[in-house]
Amino acid sequence: MASLYLSMTEGVINHWKANANAYPRKFILTPAQHQGYVESRRKGIGGTSVNVNEHMGVPVELDESTPGVMVAADGSELTLP
Repeated sequence: MASLYLSMTEGVINHWKANANAYPRKFILTPAQHQGYVESRRKGIGGTSVNVNEHMGVPVELDESTPGVMVAADGSELTLP
C-alpha cells in the first residue's frame, strides 16, 4: 500500500497546485485499502506517528462501495490509482 500513500500524497499536491493551495474535501477508501494504508504507515512510510484517519490534513473516510477516491474541493471525485 506504499503506492496508495504515494498516490494520495500526489493527489493532494496536485490539488494544491490546481486550486490555489485549497485542500481536497476528503479521501474515501474501502476498509481493505485503509487497512493496507495503516499497515504501510506503521512500517514507516511517510512517518509512523500520524493520525491514520487523515492524510496530510485531509480526512479519510471508509466506504465498502468506493473504488478509492479523493473528493476535490469542488466535490468532484478522482479515482486513486
